[in-house]
Amino acid sequence: MPALNAQTSDAALDAQVFWVRHRTEIAAAIVVLLLAVIAIAGWRFARERRETAASAAFAAAKTAGDYQRVISRYDGTPAAAGAYLLLAEDQRNAGKLADANATLQRFIDKFPHHELLSTARMSMAANLDAMGKHDEAVAAYQQIASTDPGSFNAPLALIAEAQILQAQKRDGDARRVCETVMTQYGRTYAAAEAAQMLRSLKPPPAQPPNAPRAATPGSVGNRQPAPATASVAPSTSPAKP
Repeated sequence: MPALNAQTSDAALDAQVFWVRHRTEIAAAIVVLLLAVIAIAGWRFARERRETAASAAFAAAKTAGDYQRVISRYDGTPAAAGAYLLLAEDQRNAGKLADANATLQRFIDKFPHHELLSTARMSMAANLDAMGKHDEAVAAYQQIASTDPGSFNAPLALIAEAQILQAQKRDGDARRVCETVMTQYGRTYAAAEAAQMLRSLKPPPAQPPNAPRAATPGSVGNRQPAPATASVAPSTSPAKP
């Protein structure tokens, strides 16, 4: 027992010596830790208050000016994201399609991982189509379908693309898009829509039954006729005496 008591006494003494030597540094570390905890708690509290105020302002917003104020005061919040989308819809309804697309582009830039990102892109493509920029709309729909083929907007984008192609009398291209939808998104509403559109498209031109085929090397049509050999006819002149 004396040995155990001696070890315990030595450990307590070492701890006291360590505290005396480093008490300033330890106290400073504790203060810094407490300040960090207080700062994080304060930041979370301020963020929650800001988001609560933003949600209240967004719920009360009714006009384009209200949406603009939510965006300017509470930019970066979920309420501001919703305000961007509703502002773009309001601008579209007012016929300001270019302004609507500019608002949607700002939404995409501010919230690149938002769950309604592809929906915003769909709205931009529809606005381009409404402005008569059909080729740009087709490219936008193609980008939606290729960027996130698993999203619910991907087959809808392909259907919208096929409709534009059909309106442009590009039935062959529209047919290929519809076939892609039926292959990749079978048993969906989009596939049923694609099947119905296929029935309205002109059938591909039929191949003539006696159309000449391209000859392949070694085929009969590619062989050269054999050179004619001169045949010697038997002489019919009478033999000389």
